[in-house]
Amino acid sequence: MGMPVDPQEFRTAMARFPGAVTIITARVPEERRGITATAVCSVSAEPPSLLVCVNRGTGTGAAIHETGRFNVNLLADPADELALRFAGARGVTGEEKFAAGDWGEDDRGLPVLRGALLSLSCDVTDTLEAGSHTVFVGCITQIHQGEGAPLMYERSRFHRLQPI
Repeated sequence: MGMPVDPQEFRTAMARFPGAVTIITARVPEERRGITATAVCSVSAEPPSLLVCVNRGTGTGAAIHETGRFNVNLLADPADELALRFAGARGVTGEEKFAAGDWGEDDRGLPVLRGALLSLSCDVTDTLEAGSHTVFVGCITQIHQGEGAPLMYERSRFHRLQPI
């Protein structure tokens, strides 16, 4: 096995991968939790499932571990201010993050962004610890679909998709 690359070189390289911007949410009895993430990927159509990568040091990761449930909200363009808020760039944490945006709930009480292009409610079926993150595989139990173009992120900036 070769030597690992420098962490900063890795971050720079990974910044070249454009990603759809999402807010991953969870709920514990006392509060809602949420973080901005681009590390979301489909896993299987049978059963319908996806994976999310969540830093183990976050309250959202702890809430997902505790409840075994999470929701992925695909942000519509323009939602960059909301994305920054849930990324912690606005200095708010925990329940306070939900003061912005139009939030509702799915059938089981998970936070759902009403203006999202897509909201996917999931039950955790598998977990994997990988470095500083936990990879949660979730079986999709509910889908809410909206309209619009997705918000994208690449090279530390938000972008808009444009058809060719």
